[in-house]
Amino acid sequence: MQHEANAPKTDDGSVVHLEGLGLKDPAVYEDKIIQSSLHDAKSHRRLRHKIDRRLIPLCAWLYLLNYLDRSNIGNGKILNQETGDSLLQNLGMDGHKYSLVITLFALAYSAFDVPSNLILKRYVRPSYWLGFLCFGWGALTLGFAFLHSFAGAVVTRLFIGVFEAGFYPGIVYIITFWYRQEERSIRLALVSASSSLAGAFGGCIAYGVGHMNRKGGLEGWRWLFVFEGILTMLCTILLVFFLPNYPQDAKWLSADEKKFAVERIAEQDGGFSRERASRREVMDTCFGPRMLTHYVTYFTNVAVVSSLVYFCPTIVAGLGFSSITAQLMTVIPWALGYVVSLIFAWSADHYNVRGWLIAAASTICGIMFVVISVLPAHAYTARFACLIVACCGCFPNTAPLTAWMTCNVPSSRTMALAAAMNNTVVGIASIMAVWVWKPSEALRGFPTGNIVCATCSFATAALAVGLRLLYGRMNRNAVLDSTGSNRVWAY
Repeated sequence: MQHEANAPKTDDGSVVHLEGLGLKDPAVYEDKIIQSSLHDAKSHRRLRHKIDRRLIPLCAWLYLLNYLDRSNIGNGKILNQETGDSLLQNLGMDGHKYSLVITLFALAYSAFDVPSNLILKRYVRPSYWLGFLCFGWGALTLGFAFLHSFAGAVVTRLFIGVFEAGFYPGIVYIITFWYRQEERSIRLALVSASSSLAGAFGGCIAYGVGHMNRKGGLEGWRWLFVFEGILTMLCTILLVFFLPNYPQDAKWLSADEKKFAVERIAEQDGGFSRERASRREVMDTCFGPRMLTHYVTYFTNVAVVSSLVYFCPTIVAGLGFSSITAQLMTVIPWALGYVVSLIFAWSADHYNVRGWLIAAASTICGIMFVVISVLPAHAYTARFACLIVACCGCFPNTAPLTAWMTCNVPSSRTMALAAAMNNTVVGIASIMAVWVWKPSEALRGFPTGNIVCATCSFATAALAVGLRLLYGRMNRNAVLDSTGSNRVWAY
């Protein structure tokens, strides 16, 4: 608890005594009390709901398309393989070449995260930049449907990675200058959990186009890319004309609401700014041990998520289902993961227990992969049940991990950089994920992939506990941020 001199005060100068307000952790929640000096809770809620209606559904829908276009290669990999019409068979690829295609996509995805967010921060309005990215990967996805060679697949997926790289970190950055710290996890979950819906929809779409195989002279996997590519390109208009850019420029807010929207974020030293960060702020954001721990924690969780994105249909097919039926069966873990993600994210912020919840979910996920690895390869029902629980253990971590990182950046001026650095590990994790699910181990139930995912899940749990304890100590010791300002570090 702060000393009286540093305690939050109301407009008349009287001290707000946090202990008597029934808060679980007054130190962490004092920023919620400070907001009373501007407006009451009802005003915050009314403004949040107004922003939510404009921003979140649009971002969630476009991120769903982003994930569909990213993960459809996993669906196409085995679709209609019984008739010799899968993506691998048509393009003359084997498991090794498939992994190479994903690896090059992941390299491009990692390389362009930071440049994309720097462009977004300093030069281009969010609606224009994200619209440009969206149209680019949509057009390339459509083009992928008409490829006939492995070389073409390599080049096209490489450029899809370039365009997709900046989309999610761009959304994360936008959310940080529209929402306060304690409001972010659930909003990020509503966006990032749409990746779970994308997995579910992708399975449904793949199941449907699997029955269109050779219709109009196109194989089922080509129809998959045609539908998703065209849909993405058409939705670009939504981004360009309807995505809110900055609070101070929002025409759908009154003058008072604009002022309030900016002030309530500024209270937590946040908000949009093109101001350059100092060398120390940049170094602390990129190489500080605490931020590196955040990035590594995100990496270990995303390694598991990426495994399921690119190999879930393959894993399910290995449980004894046909290639078309396997597409439909993947809907179950993705759909349940979406529901759990929303509940998880709301709880993380509401009860201020991000670290503990992430650790608990990751531990459960790790246990499930251990169980899968020791079950007989032919124990299809038990292995599928464990896979569903594992999905519900790793998918929900994505939003709280991202929100947690944005709450604790060394400086608000490096928010865009931090969001991009955090997302950079997605590509690196994907590279690892694609090489541990070995085709030669399919008949044995992919033991290497299961053990690696279990190890990564337990590592995520351990790192989350470490960060939780670290931030508790930093708050007790009143540790300053990189600008020398007082901070309340989020748990």
